This record gives sequence, structure tokens and C-alpha cells, in this order.
Amino acid sequence: MALAALAAVCATSTLPVIEAKQEAPEAAVARTGPLTDRETFIGAYTGAPYTYSSNLHFQRPDGSELTINDVAWDGKPFDDPIYYGARVIRWTAMSRIGSMFDFTHGKAYSQPEQEVSVTGKGEPETKKISDIFHKLEFTHGHNMLTLNGLFRLPWGTSAIKPYVGLGAGISVPHTEVQFRGERGRTYEYQFTGPVLQVVGGLELRVPRLSYFVEYKFTIAPYRAPLHLRDGSLAFADLWHQFLRWWEGSEPAGGWLTTRLTSHQVIAGMGYRSGNVLAAGP
Repeated sequence: MALAALAAVCATSTLPVIEAKQEAPEAAVARTGPLTDRETFIGAYTGAPYTYSSNLHFQRPDGSELTINDVAWDGKPFDDPIYYGARVIRWTAMSRIGSMFDFTHGKAYSQPEQEVSVTGKGEPETKKISDIFHKLEFTHGHNMLTLNGLFRLPWGTSAIKPYVGLGAGISVPHTEVQFRGERGRTYEYQFTGPVLQVVGGLELRVPRLSYFVEYKFTIAPYRAPLHLRDGSLAFADLWHQFLRWWEGSEPAGGWLTTRLTSHQVIAGMGYRSGNVLAAGP
């Protein structure tokens, strides 16, 4: 949807931009008002993540606990649904300072044939992931929503602008967990905790459009309630989770806690709106 909207905006804006670039500065001021450096950027991207292995800790409904050590995660960024993201950036009148609302849709698959150390009652055991779980993944989204502060570095040019940023937000993954031999499964969107994000990238500017490549580092600690229900839409799932929290109900399947730490390399493009002369290349 973001890519389709971006294509429509760019297609309808190309001709007016070219005509506006040919105006004298005095005519542009008379038509649009005083020149400023403020601009808004709307863009979309794809890329590839690498997620570190992490320990999974389960608190079961009967009071028992289970820890699975060093679970490896696959991103599979180009399998359906692909890795993608969308963002809106607002640069201030200072030109170098900006704020960004960023949505990232990643994925994290466990590896069924991986052998892991399992700690619970008694001595640690070595088992395959497939011996413990029928499903263990966050594949309709290791989703992250963040609000970021951006800073353009001073050694760029009018056409090439490097930048860095730092942000925080929330994780809203689609959790799919089902233990081997158990009928109930958790299959729903959830709020699982905060996320921290660090970015650094390079923007290539042409009239009204920008292309960018970027490195992202994210840390997302999860505390996922295992409700043992099949969800539907994200809004409905999150509303259900809120109601359970409001009522003080414990999840029927217990809790899962882990931390997903990822390196991500992305590339994308977007459209810039604002004063034509101030937002030029």
C-alpha cells in the first residue's frame, strides 16, 4: 500500500516540480511564501536482517519454568511476506535536525533441526527445536514502531546527505508458538515490549525524490503472553490483549520472554514535499 501511494504521488508531482524549478526565486516567494528548509519525506524500503541467537524462557501455567538456550533465528527476508518498512520524516527549519516515524516488518523463524540445551526440572537436556515445538516463530512480523531523532552530518553535499539517528518505540509481533503434543496454540498480534533503534545512512537527493541506503541496529526485549488463541486482525488482537490485562487475567499458556537483537541493511526511496526551492537537490 505504501509503495502504491508513493508511486501515485510521484507520478502526479513530476511536472509541477519541473515547472517550479524554472521559476525565479522572487516568483516562487510570491506564489508559495517565504522560503524555508522544512520538508516532509514519505518513503518505503526493503532489506535484509541478521538476528542474533537468544535464550527463551517460558513460565508455564502449572508454575514450572523452562529455558531453551541459544535459539537461532532466520530472517528469510525475500520469502513471502518479505522484509519491508515505511517511514515519514519531518526535517526542521534548521535543516540538519529531523524526526522520523518508522515501521519495520521483519521476521524471525526458529530452525526445527537445531539442537539446543533445555533447562527445566532436573539435569539439562539436548533436544531439537522440532522435538519441543510444532511452531516457534514471529513471521507475520517481528514488527517494530519507533519514533526517532535524526541528525544530518556536516560533510554532505546538496545531493548526498549522510545522517544518523536514535529512536525508541514498541514491538508488535505476530507470535506463533505451539508446543509439540499440545493442541492449543498462540497465533496472534501482540504488544510485547519496547524497542531501541540506532540508524545511520546515506540519502541521494534528486528533484522531489530521495533514494537511501541505511544500517539499522535494533534491540527488542519480548514478554509475550501465550493466550492459546487464533487471532484475526491486529487491532482486534491488541484489543483482546488489553482487555485481558485490564481484567488481570493470566494467559492460559503462560509467558515467553526473549530478546531479539538485529543488524539490518536496507535500501529504499521516497517523495519529498515542502518548498520546491528549499527542497531541491
